[in-house]
Amino acid sequence: MDPQKKAYLFALLAVLLWSTVASAFKLSLRHLPPAQLLLYAALVSTALLGLILAGQGKLAGAFRCNRRQGWQSAGLGLLNPCLYYLVLLKAYDLLPAQEAQVLNYTWAITMTLLAVPLLKQKVSLQQWSAIFLCYFGVVLIATRGELVSLEFGNPLGVALALVSTVFWALYWIFNTRDSRDPLVGLFLNFLFGLPMVLLFCILFTDFRLPPLPGILGAAYIGLFEMGLAYVLWLQALKLTTSTARISNLIFISPFLSLIFIHFLVGETILASTLFGLLFIIGGLVLQQWRRGASVEEGK
Repeated sequence: MDPQKKAYLFALLAVLLWSTVASAFKLSLRHLPPAQLLLYAALVSTALLGLILAGQGKLAGAFRCNRRQGWQSAGLGLLNPCLYYLVLLKAYDLLPAQEAQVLNYTWAITMTLLAVPLLKQKVSLQQWSAIFLCYFGVVLIATRGELVSLEFGNPLGVALALVSTVFWALYWIFNTRDSRDPLVGLFLNFLFGLPMVLLFCILFTDFRLPPLPGILGAAYIGLFEMGLAYVLWLQALKLTTSTARISNLIFISPFLSLIFIHFLVGETILASTLFGLLFIIGGLVLQQWRRGASVEEGK
């Protein structure tokens, strides 16, 4: 198969897997508390990434990291999987899946804002317009369409969903400084993050024998959300001749996700969620418009 066609295939498979995750989160949280769901999912994901690296002959080399890389993995592991998923899963526990998953898509806008103090970047008028569109969508979703009264359905859940985007954006900003193979870096980040998640579970949760549906849900999340989807996406980016075209496929995911949420979780998709999502996607497209054009010109 042509490399570009392979890239599209891998990217679409990754998007399809990510589209099922919001439903998997919500269904699994019916059987496990957020921290324990994360622990079991991260265990599965770490094992999967280790097996993939072993199959590629890279596992032994992954452990030959210097002290600086070890501290780097510890810091990144604290952000992802530890803090990011702990906060995100708690948001899913409090909010309808449709709201949590749409709010999570604002992480790219959060990254733009964080790049100002961390990377000394300036925000253009176009980017400010994109930020306004995205956060108008957030308010629309958070108030469930009650813009006049500004009554938030679940303020804590909304706040946690937005805080999770901060951890995710920070993870990717600091991850740009990691020169290692992306799969090796991801494996070590999870390996270092696992003890932190375990410690949180020991201190703040009551360990019990998990029910089978909870374990199956955690295994699914670990295999696909935290594992295979990343591998497919990285492979797509490696094969493509147009990073912009591949990246734009991610905009399919939230719409597919709403379909899965409706039929698998049983939620009625609110008009405010759909309109809010359109504003958020519009803001993200506006933000990437010139960037995508410049990538194409560079090709």
